[in-house]
Amino acid sequence: MHIAIAGNIGSGKTTLTGLLAKHYGWDAQFEDVDDNPYLNDFYEDMQRWSFNLQIYFLNSRFSQIVQIRQTGQDTIQDRTIYEDAFIFAPNLHSMGLMTTRDFENYFALFNLMSSLIEPPDLLIYLRASIPTLVNQIQNRGRKYEDNIRLDYLKHLNERYEAWIETYSMGKLLIVDADNYNFPASPEDLSVVIDKIDANLHGLFK
Repeated sequence: MHIAIAGNIGSGKTTLTGLLAKHYGWDAQFEDVDDNPYLNDFYEDMQRWSFNLQIYFLNSRFSQIVQIRQTGQDTIQDRTIYEDAFIFAPNLHSMGLMTTRDFENYFALFNLMSSLIEPPDLLIYLRASIPTLVNQIQNRGRKYEDNIRLDYLKHLNERYEAWIETYSMGKLLIVDADNYNFPASPEDLSVVIDKIDANLHGLFK
């Protein structure tokens, strides 16, 4: 079984991925941020490094999905390949931070890759407001994220909402991250686990 967590930067995906992996005994596939060779450069000069970063993420997530299918293990994935293609890359393009030539090249590669994979069995979307995102980004203290622009986060949130509204590739669970504190509250985590169980086992939500 393949479960994936979607959400904006700072929505709590990595934290929830780790907690759910521990609870269910799932294998966890995390987003490659610590060893990503482009993130620092990207946040300092988005226009110069946007294409490089998106290609890196595209390759990384495609490799994760191939590994998930090859191992056959129940796996939870921190962010999906679809977010890169339908949210991050188009957002960079529309903000003038990725050229049309690069965007079309990127999307052609995504279309080829996506034709070779299956979507997750369950998508968990962490919906978070801008104040929640900013607070959590500041709390985790990643230096390269100091340069994230508020308008960048806002545009991403708008694209997430539009994407989720039309998502039809599989089961979807929306979690309002503004109302949950997973690391500090076992009760909050338990509520989400109950919702996941209902989705996975076909019970009433």
